[in-house]
Amino acid sequence: MGDVKDLSNSEAVDKIRELAGDIKTCMFCTYKDNKMEARPMSSQKVDEEGNVWFLSDKNSSKNKAIHANGNVDLLYAEGTDKFMMLHGVATISADKEKIKELWNPIAKIWFTEGVDDPAISVIKVAFKDGYYWNTKHGKMVEMAKMAAALVTGTTMDDGIEGALNK
Repeated sequence: MGDVKDLSNSEAVDKIRELAGDIKTCMFCTYKDNKMEARPMSSQKVDEEGNVWFLSDKNSSKNKAIHANGNVDLLYAEGTDKFMMLHGVATISADKEKIKELWNPIAKIWFTEGVDDPAISVIKVAFKDGYYWNTKHGKMVEMAKMAAALVTGTTMDDGIEGALNK
């Protein structure tokens, strides 16, 4: 087992910004009738408070699920060295200024009329808590330690994990 380092307040927000910024796409999980429904979503921004922002179609099943139950989970994973899970509460708005702030050219694939597309909405996930797992020294060191562990039969865990709290 690797090291455990729980993070809170600004340290937690910094870790969320780092991992969500590196990974970009998460499984955005909503709940309906006590069952998880998950779909891939691209994080547009993590703000100074740790809120994660998304662009979404206001008529999507995801938006309907959020209206019924705002509790969501965001699951991020990349390769064998970066993982994060966040619990939060999602809210939806049609704030044009926020849409303009979050807009990027790739979003035009889903919103063909651009920032003025009538179907576009903004989802804000207010982070409550979570957990992260990643390496201390990056992918190259992790791979070298894994190879050495295989050859020597010893454990050379380079992992670090911990709770994320506001």
